[in-house]
Amino acid sequence: MNISRRQLFALTGAGLALSQAARVTAATKALEQTGLKTAYKDNFLIGAALNANIATGSDEKLNALISKEFNSITPENCMKWGVLRDAQGQWNWTDADNFVAFGTKYNIHMVGHTLVWHSQIHDEVFKKADGSYISKDALQKKMEEHITTLAGRYKGKLPAWDVVNEAVGDDNKMRDSHWYKIMGDDFIYNAFALAHEVDPKAHLMYNDYNIERTGKREATVDMLKRMKKRGMPIHGLGIQGHLGIDTPPIDEIEKSIIEFAKLGLRVHFTELDIDVLPSVWDLPVAEVSTRFEYKPERDPYIKGLPQEMQDKLAKRYEDLFKLFIKHSDKIDRVTFWGVSDDASWLNGFPIRGRTNYPLLFDRQLQPKDAYFRLLDLKR
Repeated sequence: MNISRRQLFALTGAGLALSQAARVTAATKALEQTGLKTAYKDNFLIGAALNANIATGSDEKLNALISKEFNSITPENCMKWGVLRDAQGQWNWTDADNFVAFGTKYNIHMVGHTLVWHSQIHDEVFKKADGSYISKDALQKKMEEHITTLAGRYKGKLPAWDVVNEAVGDDNKMRDSHWYKIMGDDFIYNAFALAHEVDPKAHLMYNDYNIERTGKREATVDMLKRMKKRGMPIHGLGIQGHLGIDTPPIDEIEKSIIEFAKLGLRVHFTELDIDVLPSVWDLPVAEVSTRFEYKPERDPYIKGLPQEMQDKLAKRYEDLFKLFIKHSDKIDRVTFWGVSDDASWLNGFPIRGRTNYPLLFDRQLQPKDAYFRLLDLKR
């Protein structure tokens, strides 16, 4: 009897012969014990981003799902400079400590995210009271204090860090951020050098979006070559993977895996999700300041995702993971940016209040068709 994984979860045994029902029950129990992390244990880590509420560990059902399906976690926001510290520089460790406690309790690989980023950081880090920029030396001292304190607090607990996030702009040039205006390329080099000095055993990564596309990929390769030529200690490259339902093509993603691996870097897909809603700009962007107006036609699935779109989402994930399996010798980790659809940032980006379906688990924490496609690839 040929029964798909999806059917196994749906069948109750009613109407089946006793012997058939017994086989279905046994197969279902075996399947329920096999999560993604087990299915892909010989390929790469399977991760998820946790928001601060999830990281408290207060939802036992969610805790069980995470510990079964994922063997890596990333903090969604709680280790970002502007969340971890106030405008006066005071630290609030509660959420970050909760995250580390969660990973420690469940013995899950943890990624620190992120040490240096142009976004979610207070202007006071870069500017004097009159609005003018502080000096390069002054900013260097702030960077040293931040990285030494943060990476030092979790040394030996977090085996990997996203050190610098999104330093290349959407124009395929160096992003004209406060960091870059004050320090130039040195902000990248110095951040990695500091992180390595604080925790020499940590796996250090550069992380960015749209680098699976022609243009930004080449600009990022050029930047990394410059940094490596200077001797910057870098070990991995994070392709965020905020993808559209149709774009970019699989062959473009494959080019990026190959090109970054050629630099001697381990490849990570760090923030994977698939936007199923209508796009209102030319390319998927992950620049968090991007905002567009809400209109009903831009939010077509408030009552649920039609089966046609479920099928399309499942096929997109299947194609991606076929590619990841093909290049698993180059890939260390695939992390989803969230656990379930209700917690996805895409419900509010780039249009607030929409209902999106970008992940493998629905709003009731039930596995979607896409989830079963990924398990089927490992049967």
